Amino acid sequence: MIDHVSVGVRDLDRAAKFYQATLAALGLSRLVTRPASVGFGKSYPEFWINLRADMDEVPRGSGVHICLRAKSAGEIEAFHAAALNAGGLSDGAPGLRPHDRVRYYAAFVIDLDGNRIEAVMFPDE
Repeated sequence: MIDHVSVGVRDLDRAAKFYQATLAALGLSRLVTRPASVGFGKSYPEFWINLRADMDEVPRGSGVHICLRAKSAGEIEAFHAAALNAGGLSDGAPGLRPHDRVRYYAAFVIDLDGNRIEAVMFPDE
């Protein structure tokens, strides 16, 4: 369905450090480094950051976010903590979120450029 996603960043080196720390909690590592982009993934680059030096910060109310699947609540908690330690902001602490169709455990962070990233898992019960 979706092969990969990418987000724009204003400072590639700063963003790469943020994402390297944050995505490691979900088992993704830095796989590709190019002059204007960095790709993270498990076996191939499925999450990219692309240099957009003249980009404005992403507005909080844009509604856009990217959700990455985690294997456990522990991974989500580590993802959230790593993002905050790397300078990101919390946009929803790790926790169970009941929904009318499904229960899920998730955390939301805002990266250094305003991109909203979620980590999610679906507990059995």
